[in-house]
Amino acid sequence: MAHVDLRAVQEFAEGLARKAGAMMLEATEKRWKSGSSTQDGSAVDFKKNSVDLVTETDQAIEAMIFTSIKERFPDHETVGEESFAASKKSVVEMTDAPTWIVDPIDGTTSFVHGYPMFCCSIGFAIDRVPVVGVIYNPTLDQLYTASSGNGAFMNGRRLPFSHPHPLPLDDLGQALIIVEGGSLRGKEIMDRRVDTFKRILADGRELDGGLMAHGIRSQGSAALNYAAVAAGIADIYYETGCYSWDVAAGVIIAREAGGRCYGRNGKPFDEAALVGRHFSVIRAIGNPSEDNVAAQDRLIRSLFDTAVADFDV
Repeated sequence: MAHVDLRAVQEFAEGLARKAGAMMLEATEKRWKSGSSTQDGSAVDFKKNSVDLVTETDQAIEAMIFTSIKERFPDHETVGEESFAASKKSVVEMTDAPTWIVDPIDGTTSFVHGYPMFCCSIGFAIDRVPVVGVIYNPTLDQLYTASSGNGAFMNGRRLPFSHPHPLPLDDLGQALIIVEGGSLRGKEIMDRRVDTFKRILADGRELDGGLMAHGIRSQGSAALNYAAVAAGIADIYYETGCYSWDVAAGVIIAREAGGRCYGRNGKPFDEAALVGRHFSVIRAIGNPSEDNVAAQDRLIRSLFDTAVADFDV
């Protein structure tokens, strides 16, 4: 691993995330103040205005972050959602060099509607492994932070919230599992996705493969989903179709909180997984007679062997 002062990187990222948060709140406030009609009384095109708001704010935040990074760390590389979209590339390319991985606004649908579950996600990787993560939800003023070997925190409070004694989790019938509807909504994909959700929730005595989980939740932000699992307020999150900027910060935050991250089909997360599209994470498990990692692997395997079987979208 290249020699980098991770604490300095983390502190710098925290400042950038707070600036990004202020920009999000300013854009939201400006939009609400504009009202529902123009000065001449004609109706505002809500869909067009929403798209413009997201695009302009996304691009402005990413430009601010990347400009600041280049001034402070000129030798570091950057990967971002907006710059990737502009490149017209189909695959995210990443080297082993120190790399900042940024999602200016994660949870854009929530941002458009004013629903308070959106954030700025700033990850930092070396050798394609996340080693610093900062996630900031400006509406709730929640700052999640971590760097390798230094623990994970939310507003200075160590994660998970049950630290140093994580809660037990014997089986998925006790689990609160975070899922998302995804951006692809075709019939075949949705049939498979809904079938997966049904198997997570259904009583196994009546539906073969039913896990009868305690419940499911959806926040609309991959980064905040990782943060919830790291905090221990949710047990598992899985989703297909994400990109590296959605999860890079969350991976190190979850790991530093005792969580375990996975890639395609529930395989342990490695450097290749960061540029994949399949991600899942489970919180720290405090079963009295079972090792944390053994419990995490067993429960994730249970999820993928039953509810998520053959789901490869």
